Amino acid sequence: MKDTNVLEALKEALRRLPGVGPKSAQRMVFHLLERDREGARQIAQALLTAVDRITHCKRCNNLSEHELCAICASPRRDPTLLCIVESPADLVSLEQSGVYNGLYFVLMGRLSPLDGIGPDEIGIPRLEALLNEGAIKEVVLATNPTAEGEATAHYISELVRGRHIRATRIAYGVPVGGELEYTDRNTLARAISGRHEA
Repeated sequence: MKDTNVLEALKEALRRLPGVGPKSAQRMVFHLLERDREGARQIAQALLTAVDRITHCKRCNNLSEHELCAICASPRRDPTLLCIVESPADLVSLEQSGVYNGLYFVLMGRLSPLDGIGPDEIGIPRLEALLNEGAIKEVVLATNPTAEGEATAHYISELVRGRHIRATRIAYGVPVGGELEYTDRNTLARAISGRHEA
């Protein structure tokens, strides 16, 4: 049986989501249309509202409904500390840890010359303007430990050090509850080289 054009269009739309393949999209479509039409309306309305109202914070590039996001607008944050992350999801993860109280800059990606993603595409000119304001004393590089993330961290650390600002990198190592026996050698190497006073 061939699905109607409307069903096919909805499946294709859902496949834009990360991790959603043809079968998952089909399950979602049938669930929403067979069992939860009100839920489908709520999802559609929430998406439309978000697309219309959410933009980027003019200072940090995080997603925000306002010109400045709540973090940048907060007087309780340390304005001398700037953490660089690749995505809003990374920012949320760090915020949930509850241990960081500075400001952020969200790159919305990472350097990847093979994919045509250079400094301009990830907002480096905006970051440089922020660094040039003179208030930042330390930049915490919290890009992911991938080849592109490491290259991005290295590139930014050179920009930061050129302005005589301290550049630090978040530590990587054995996760809490992890066992050394099952930890890969690169993670163990980072854990050993990044050790600190006990």
